[in-house]
Amino acid sequence: METLSANLHLMMASFYRPNEEKFKIILEGKAFPSDHLNQYAVESQIRHHGFDPKDAMVLVEPQSSQESIVETSHILSIIDYHAPSTALILLPGIQYYTGQYFDIQRITAHAHGWGITIGWDLAHAVGNVDVKLHDWGVDFAVWCNYKYINAGPGAIAGLFVHEMHGGRDANNANGFRTRLCGWWGGDKATRFQMGNASKAKADDNTLPDFVPTPGAAGFQVGNPCALAVSSVIASLEIFEMTSMSEIRAKSIRMTNFLVELLQQDISNDSSMNKERPYEIITPSNPSERGAQLSVRLRPGRLEGILKVLEDNGVVVDERKPDVIRIAPAPLYNTFTEVWNFVQIFRSACQQVEESQAQKGNGGAAALKGQEQNGWSPVK
Repeated sequence: METLSANLHLMMASFYRPNEEKFKIILEGKAFPSDHLNQYAVESQIRHHGFDPKDAMVLVEPQSSQESIVETSHILSIIDYHAPSTALILLPGIQYYTGQYFDIQRITAHAHGWGITIGWDLAHAVGNVDVKLHDWGVDFAVWCNYKYINAGPGAIAGLFVHEMHGGRDANNANGFRTRLCGWWGGDKATRFQMGNASKAKADDNTLPDFVPTPGAAGFQVGNPCALAVSSVIASLEIFEMTSMSEIRAKSIRMTNFLVELLQQDISNDSSMNKERPYEIITPSNPSERGAQLSVRLRPGRLEGILKVLEDNGVVVDERKPDVIRIAPAPLYNTFTEVWNFVQIFRSACQQVEESQAQKGNGGAAALKGQEQNGWSPVK
């Protein structure tokens, strides 16, 4: 339903209910722009409720600017410290920049131990890793379907609401969880009834005008575009031919193979000074990553390496100033393609290193004034 950003707003409208005592939102410090940067979802929701993002936003970042990974223990300690004043936690299933797969089950349980609602942005996790949102007790989750689900730009996004929040709520005056209501989320049995429902039964003035469809469907607002739905359906039909457990198993083998090739000894290659001109910043433990590997290049090498890759028909994602994201999708990529990629990539590194050697230290100067440590800015 809707788009990722719209679904995030819909969920926060329902699950972010701040007061003077509990008003903070804990989120990752380098969330993708749709999540928290200025004038985007979290900041705008905080301002909408009359709070200052400087006071209400608690950013989860690596403990050192030299590190990329956020340890689970560090996340739990932040929750512990801010729990008395926290109204909501919003974290990514997989961090888009490093590819780190957060421990959703453990962090969710810890948040609930403090009585804090927690939601997850699964944009880089859905279709990538096998998540069990209901079993793990996740309150809500949102995601887009144009990444690993392969539905293409403009496809509708996805939404999960745990059943404990999606049914009737006797404690709420409306009889259901507070939300932004729209006709497409209404009960199909009454959706097309004419008139005001509260006046339809004269002896019951408490009958609500809007009766939501049970579950996540009751959080829908308007009907989606048929074309945006059809592309998702076409992709999910392919997923139905296999299972996420099988996809995940192949993904682990494929990404392990990619790591092995990237870490092969290059001491015999004089052009690379006996050291790799790159480092993998994604967790080495397969259970702590999805299909993606993020690779940080030596300063000043990004553009040159991308040019060689593109000239050879290879497309990867770049995050300036020096990171590329490599994500072999197990649904359709092959081990042969992984092998071929690494040969082209290492050739690109060799060509760029030779060029840099000829220019002396000119490559490093290209990064003057740019961030070189920790997480890099979004392109």
